[in-house]
Amino acid sequence: MTALAEGACGSLHLDDGFDLRPADAGDAATIAWWMGRPHIEPWWRQDWSVERWAQQIAEQSAGEHSLPCMVSLDSEQLGYVELYRVRHDRIAEYYDHDVHDWGVHVAIGDSARTGQGIGRRLLAAVAVAVMRADPRCPRVIAEPDATNVPSIRAFAAAGFRIVAELDLPEKKAALMMRLRSSS
Repeated sequence: MTALAEGACGSLHLDDGFDLRPADAGDAATIAWWMGRPHIEPWWRQDWSVERWAQQIAEQSAGEHSLPCMVSLDSEQLGYVELYRVRHDRIAEYYDHDVHDWGVHVAIGDSARTGQGIGRRLLAAVAVAVMRADPRCPRVIAEPDATNVPSIRAFAAAGFRIVAELDLPEKKAALMMRLRSSS
């Protein structure tokens, strides 16, 4: 997955105090617990077993589509991020994508850490890191549920702009982009 994946083989320090590292099977229990939390489950719809998450992480890590990552802030694990190549994702069918576009999915696991600007800071740091690691990437995209107001606000505060609403099979999504010129 280019320089981004190569740079993220170990822990990658991001701006604003965040650290990102590839998730592994040992993280499956934490991710499974987070995905069942009421502030995440309605949006991700992946309240799966630990075993299914371990399988998902292994499949993602072995392919070229996405990179599952754990996020820490000041050495405290707080979230899960998926970075993905748009060209390998079904979202590529829904907008005029560039072959170097990257996408991001974010979940802040601890509900006590939400509503404090951490998501906004994390999203900005991830977008900057992706563009630094892949100089050909013109934009980072996201497609949160159009009714997920807290998520949309966090993306907007991180420099992402809504460019379209998309009717995906499982949701109406707000297609959001952060352009390289915003970084």
